[in-house]
Amino acid sequence: MGTDKRERQKANRERARQERIRKQQRSKLTKRGLIFGVGIPVLVIALFAISQLGGGSETTAPAVTTAAPTETSAPTDSSNAPVTTVAGKPLTIVEGTTDCPKTDGSQKRVDTFSDSMKKCIDPAKSYTATFNTSEGTVVVALNAKAVPGTVNNFVSLSRYKYYDGTTIFRTDPSIDIIQGGGFSASDSIGYTIKDEGGPYSYSEGDLVMARTGAPDSAGAQYFFVTGPKASALDGQGTYVTFGKVTQGLDVLKKIIGLHEATTDGLGGKPSRTVTVKTITIAEK
Repeated sequence: MGTDKRERQKANRERARQERIRKQQRSKLTKRGLIFGVGIPVLVIALFAISQLGGGSETTAPAVTTAAPTETSAPTDSSNAPVTTVAGKPLTIVEGTTDCPKTDGSQKRVDTFSDSMKKCIDPAKSYTATFNTSEGTVVVALNAKAVPGTVNNFVSLSRYKYYDGTTIFRTDPSIDIIQGGGFSASDSIGYTIKDEGGPYSYSEGDLVMARTGAPDSAGAQYFFVTGPKASALDGQGTYVTFGKVTQGLDVLKKIIGLHEATTDGLGGKPSRTVTVKTITIAEK
């Protein structure tokens, strides 16, 4: 009898050990799959078959082991004010406490902030961003009417010259994106902004905010869509699109053409440093 009891106890311990291993493996996958953003990069495993967060129909395509664009700043948004995203109603800018930058180009560079921006744009006006990069010029029409809070953030950071001298540090041909807005996916701006609109679908020439899997976790990092494979992100649809390339799509394709693989889970990087020298904003 004693032998049978010991065998049962041994078997129970082994089952418990196996269960702990399974839980640890599930936990690792969950942490890696949170999303493309800054903070905890989401490993998009079988991304095309997942329809989480963004709604919409599932997409069936070959499984991809790729991290989605991520913004590593943790979700520490200081404002509790709601953002209106109901269809048919205008979105409003959720204001922070950071003063607006100078608009005449004389603003000194600021690279650390304690809160998001005050309202610094007029959503009724048109805004264009010109990226002067080491590989060429890219011009983007920003959609202030559709996503005023996101455009307000990007325009303000650009005028603060936050992006000057940063790099395009990520390339991922498996989902046709290149990511910038800092020097690595772990860079933090010091605050986050509210999500706006959605769910989104993604197409060539889109300028999109990177973020983590958590709501309202975008900060400063962005990514460009360089081709059709980014539609793999449609099932999530949570990355806010805030602009469209009007000039320089060939430059973006040139940058993703510099791709070399890495082992950091982000898909890869350019084979040479790609610098965003300046981003200038035109307002009409």
